[in-house]
Parts: sequence; structure tokens; C-alpha cells
Amino acid sequence: MALSKDILIQYSDMKEEIKDLHRRIEQLKRELYKMEEEGTVKDTVTGGMGGTQHFVVEGLPAPALRRKALQIKARKEKAAKMEGELLELVCQVEDYINGIEKSEIRIMFRFYYIDNLTWAQVAMQMNEMFPRRRIAYTEDNCKQRHKRFLEKAS
Repeated sequence: MALSKDILIQYSDMKEEIKDLHRRIEQLKRELYKMEEEGTVKDTVTGGMGGTQHFVVEGLPAPALRRKALQIKARKEKAAKMEGELLELVCQVEDYINGIEKSEIRIMFRFYYIDNLTWAQVAMQMNEMFPRRRIAYTEDNCKQRHKRFLEKAS
């Protein structure tokens, strides 16, 4: 097999990193929205005539708003770039999976890596595909077959 199993790890890691980046973007959007909703910021300062006068200063926290907006823009650009890289990785992952000799393992890997199913869902799908199998697929035996395949591929 020309491609290494590391491509599967890299693909899984990048999917999680992109999820985290989107979560962070949403968090920044909520913070920006909250700042905009709260509107002006008020503060009382003391000064003039020997510090005996009090002034109320009121205004929008424009620098903070701009900073949040720029952070959102930068993270969106990074997410778009990473999603492009992820599409390239999907092709490599599919090539790797298609290079697996045993059909049963190929199907499991497709369900897990390409379709993003959990191991329990993989087992259910495998049982639907192979209803006459003497021993039913379980979450644990699917995980174990995956683990053994990757150990052997090392």
C-alpha cells in the first residue's frame, strides 16, 4: 500500500481541529453580539480642580469590537483553508481505504472514516449488510479489527 496509515490519523485530527475552530468562531460571534447589544460603556473619572470633579465618560468600545471582528475574520479564513486541505485528505484517505485487500475491513473503514459513524453505528451497518453472518458485529469487535489491521499495517 503506497499511502501509510498515518493519513487516517492526520485526517481524523484535522476534522477535530476544524470542529474546534468553528466552535471558537461561534464563541467569538456570541461575544461580539453581546458587546454590541450592551452598547455603550460608561465609566466615572475624577479630575479637574484638584480631583474634586467627577465626569461620566460614555462610548462604544470600538477597539474591542474591531479586534473581535478581525479575530472572527481570521479564524474563518483559517477554517476555509483547512477545509480545502481536508478535501484533499479525503481523496488520500479514500485511496488508502480502496487499497485495503479485505472487503470487510474496507467497508468498516469507509463507515468509520468517510461516513463519520461511531463504532456502534459501524457494527449496526455491518450487521445490516451481512445479516446471515454467524457471529454478529459488535462495537468492540469492529474496533478490534480496526486496531489489528493498523498494527499489521505498521
